[in-house]
Amino acid sequence: MGKRTSKQAAPSGVEVRLDGVAAAFEEGAFEEALAGAEALLAEAPGLPEALHWRAATLVELGRMEEALEAYGKALKAAPDDVELLLGAAECLVCRAGDDREAVEEGLELCARGRKQAQRAGDVELLFEFLLLEGTGLNQVGECARAMASLDAALGHVPRSVEAQVERAIALFELCRFPEAQAAFEEVLKDAADEPWAHHYLGLLAERRGDGKEARKRFGKAQAAAPREFPPPVELGEEAFDKAVEDAVKALPGHVKEYLDNVTIAVEEIPKDEDLLGESPPLSPCILGVFRGSPVGERHSILGNFDPYPASIVLYQRNLERFAKTREELIEQIGITVMHEVGHLMGLDEDDLWQRGLD
Repeated sequence: MGKRTSKQAAPSGVEVRLDGVAAAFEEGAFEEALAGAEALLAEAPGLPEALHWRAATLVELGRMEEALEAYGKALKAAPDDVELLLGAAECLVCRAGDDREAVEEGLELCARGRKQAQRAGDVELLFEFLLLEGTGLNQVGECARAMASLDAALGHVPRSVEAQVERAIALFELCRFPEAQAAFEEVLKDAADEPWAHHYLGLLAERRGDGKEARKRFGKAQAAAPREFPPPVELGEEAFDKAVEDAVKALPGHVKEYLDNVTIAVEEIPKDEDLLGESPPLSPCILGVFRGSPVGERHSILGNFDPYPASIVLYQRNLERFAKTREELIEQIGITVMHEVGHLMGLDEDDLWQRGLD
């Protein structure tokens, strides 16, 4: 959290106490910082600086629901404070997990903050908003838009490793693999141990069929950031196939009727043609794909013959990397089967997201 929040409506002597809260926060004494912010708010409930510090310390303490509520109150008190907008947006985009609605709300705050930073000529804050915007757009799959934000961010801070990494990720997600390879290699010139660069270079090597290089890169990512990149949960072929069979058996009876003429297969990773058959292309990290025409569209002018038989494909390596435990992997196999069956039934990504199957 920065120190630019205006000290409006502050009771006498409060600045010294705010400095004490700030010092505790900077030292990592978050419980102490929280207690100080709350003591100030007991005297001045609408004090924007104290509301901001309280929200920021709640984030650091992992109390995310309270933090989001606190940021909401702070923004009501100071809706045009750019530092506050940045803190709230960062909480929503980077700290709220896989909550798409939270990320989209954070992107709205980024747009507000970016405009204010531009008007104020504050290049440092403008860069932060552009970087955060690119990160959020990558998270919701808007990678072409993310590229525009990240290019603008790099226009202000050309050697930012964070922005370079996010831009390279956007290239990878857009299936621009040679450009992504070059971009991640460029990152390593400035940050030789950057784990995300090594991880994605591993994914690119895997796509080229270079298993030795992939293992080396994945190993470097795991050594640099073991929490972010734990070893994948691996199921043998028989166990994986059994998990898929169990997932199909668990489907409702009226849904299983539609699978009579649908092939369900397992492949290691998606082929280029599967990814590039859509516009924009599908993510190389997809867990599964439905190929063919949905139920209700399998008709031609010649009758009921569908020249493109429907199939569902699950991608084993992507699923194994996605999960943290064997139980989570088996659960995710079931969710992925349901997701692709949803496409078979004619549901789009928004429908599936609303049903919790994204």
